[in-house]
Amino acid sequence: MRSLIAAALIVGILLLALLFYASGDSAMFSDSLPTLFFGGGVFGLALLVLLGWRLWWLQKRIRRGVFGAKLTFKLLLMFGAVAMLPGLVVYGASVFFLNSSIETWFDVRVDNALTSGVNLGQQALDDLLRDLDTKAERMALSLSDEGAGSVITSLSTLREQSAVQEMTLFDERGGVIAHVSGERGTLLPVLPDRAVLWQVRQQQPYSRIEEVAERGLIMRVIVPVYASALAGETRVLQLVQPVPARLARDAQAVQLAYQEYQQIAVSRVGLKRIYGVALTLTLMLALLMTFVIAYLLSERLGAPLRTLARGTRAVAKGDFSQMPQVRSRDELGVLIQSFNRMTRQLSEAREQLARNHQQTEQAKAFLERVLANLSSGVMVLDEALQVRTLNGAAAQILGVAASALDAQPLAGLGQSGEALHEFGARAAARFAEHEGEWQEQVDYAGRGGSQSLLLRGTRLPPGVERGYVLVFDDVTKLIDAERNAAWSEVARRLAHEIKNPLTPIQLSAERIAKKLDGRLPPPEAEFVARATRTIVSQVAALKSMVDAFAGYARMPRARLEALDLNALVGEVLALYDARALGLKLDLGADLPRIAGDSTLLRQVIHNLLQNAQDALAGHPAPSVEVSTRLKDNHAVCLTVTDNGAGFPEHLMTRLFEPYATTKVKGTGLGLAIVKKIVEEHHGRIQIENLKTGGAVIRIALPVYAAVGEQR
Repeated sequence: MRSLIAAALIVGILLLALLFYASGDSAMFSDSLPTLFFGGGVFGLALLVLLGWRLWWLQKRIRRGVFGAKLTFKLLLMFGAVAMLPGLVVYGASVFFLNSSIETWFDVRVDNALTSGVNLGQQALDDLLRDLDTKAERMALSLSDEGAGSVITSLSTLREQSAVQEMTLFDERGGVIAHVSGERGTLLPVLPDRAVLWQVRQQQPYSRIEEVAERGLIMRVIVPVYASALAGETRVLQLVQPVPARLARDAQAVQLAYQEYQQIAVSRVGLKRIYGVALTLTLMLALLMTFVIAYLLSERLGAPLRTLARGTRAVAKGDFSQMPQVRSRDELGVLIQSFNRMTRQLSEAREQLARNHQQTEQAKAFLERVLANLSSGVMVLDEALQVRTLNGAAAQILGVAASALDAQPLAGLGQSGEALHEFGARAAARFAEHEGEWQEQVDYAGRGGSQSLLLRGTRLPPGVERGYVLVFDDVTKLIDAERNAAWSEVARRLAHEIKNPLTPIQLSAERIAKKLDGRLPPPEAEFVARATRTIVSQVAALKSMVDAFAGYARMPRARLEALDLNALVGEVLALYDARALGLKLDLGADLPRIAGDSTLLRQVIHNLLQNAQDALAGHPAPSVEVSTRLKDNHAVCLTVTDNGAGFPEHLMTRLFEPYATTKVKGTGLGLAIVKKIVEEHHGRIQIENLKTGGAVIRIALPVYAAVGEQR
């Protein structure tokens, strides 16, 4: 926009310069005046449109409430008023003096003086021309009887006597007979036109004052020269005499001034109008350019304030990078420097605050990462035992969403009667009982089954916000591992201590029976045989129990490989009577291969089917359903469901412990071995009694690719 305004100002100044220059030259003024007026009008209209557009834009900014727009408009009006008042005064004075001056140009005395001057000059020239004409007539009489041989001599003599610069004698056809001249530069005669020669031969002499190139004003007189003989030809004599230089200059000056005066006198009214229009156009262009310059100056004066306002708004929004450049050393410059200094200080303070906040956030993030990666559940409580924050492990151990615990009172967690509610109430009671640290192990029957939780609570030390910290760990696996290790050690020692005397006992009983065979009376022999059979059978039972304990203690590690679970289930089920069990199969199609040991998993399936078969003994309508399904794209679930009596409720938490059995002759190691094998396969096992009767056992085994990713 500024470039456009600058270009318009340059064009306007150039147009005014052309108008002033044209007014100094009459010819140029008259020729270019319409073009200049038209161009000036178009340019003035363009300036008016430009100024109107900028005023409309400025008014629009004022309506929008742009800071500095009103100040720019006021400055524009003040500058315009200051420029318009003297311009109008000068314009009025110029028009008045112009009209007065033009009227003085046409005074009667000036007109008479110019007319007298022109007449005087013309009279002088006419006298010189008449004198030359008289000389030409006398010379023509003298040359009438001259022959061809003496013509040049006679011409030279006559020229010197008459003080004529140039004489030329022509024949009837216009050919030069003789030419004499007193100047070396005029060796060639000035040839007259044929029409002039024809006029002279018709006895009409020719006398004129002419302007010839390179000679200036000359007087030319042409007269006929008649021969004395009747048959002679009529010749033509031409006399050329230059007009005196001073007289020629004065005459031309007076004549030119007179002509210009007459032209101006004729166009006096039009001249007034033309100069009036020129003055008006000049005033209009000057005022419009003044308003445009006033707009630029107003914009320039208001620019620092707008920049300062923009910087203030940026600072209010928190952006401290907007620092206006200082281009002046006045009060506005000092104000902008102060603003920049304040902004810089605010920016430094904000950066320091941001660094402190970043350090705090980093420390908080570090603490959150530490808490998030802890396997222990951590709850931070306020003074009123209300949950302030907790880590993900806490929600995972308790089997609830973190949002269900956040900002909840510890004693009011969950619904009444739920395990979560009992957990919170118990922990709150311990905090009320102990002022310092406390520790307790509790059983928690959450959604993931029964768990053993080790709780530790403490009050936050002085110097920090008042509150409490509750830390709890799921020690179920640890307790199970300790229990399994203890049972494995017991089983190993029992197998070692019991197995050694069993063989001698069995051999001794068999030897007694053989030694006394046929030597005792029948009643005693039958008693001895029955006793020895009892000893042998019980020893065999003890041997099978010892073998089971030894197998539990020496459980081999699983050798995992890609395995088709459906095919393995089919192989094992082929060994059972499907009708007797009421067996139903629901094997999922296109199941991915699992990572398993076929020998150990075959033992698992045998155990589950054997338990189901034992539970359905004597049932009028036995039913066993075996199904496989893909679960979460990462595990395959094997489910065995029966419609037996289910498991006793008092054993639900101890089903995977040795000796936890409902069978009279069972060792209670079956489900313990099954769980151990499932854990070797990185799987999960879950037992549940059905409300309709019976039990369901679910085993989730990871697919082969998932195990590879875990490794």
